[in-house]
Amino acid sequence: MALPFRRIAVAIDGSETAGHALGVAIDVAKRYAASLLVVAIAPPPAVFVAPNAPIMPAEIPSSALPRLRELVDAAVASARASGVSSASGVCQEGAVVDEILAKVEADRTDLLVVGSRGLSTAQRLLLGSVSSALVNRAACPVLVVRPPRPRSD
Repeated sequence: MALPFRRIAVAIDGSETAGHALGVAIDVAKRYAASLLVVAIAPPPAVFVAPNAPIMPAEIPSSALPRLRELVDAAVASARASGVSSASGVCQEGAVVDEILAKVEADRTDLLVVGSRGLSTAQRLLLGSVSSALVNRAACPVLVVRPPRPRSD
């Protein structure tokens, strides 16, 4: 029994692996005549304050939102140019995994596509893995796209 993918979401962050995930998501959306939602979540800027410093930092750190907004707009344009008629995007700031899951749930997504950075076990333990968290917590199937291996011709 084939799964009826009508709504597909892809999470992007500007990385090379996210670019590969976008390509796969576009291909799957075309094959199933599905809508595509491109999601980019910028983590809130970190603010570090010394113990004897005032609570309010003198300079507010800049957000990654403007750069991610450009990436989302380009991804939506690419999907439309590739033949995905119903493509849209969302970009906001927040806790990355929680916000992606909220968007997927609100959109009633049938398939979530994400890239994998291929972290080692130690790196995953220290840094965490967005793709692993999404696989474990998403209510829909999650397709994790690994970076392509170099060919040994």
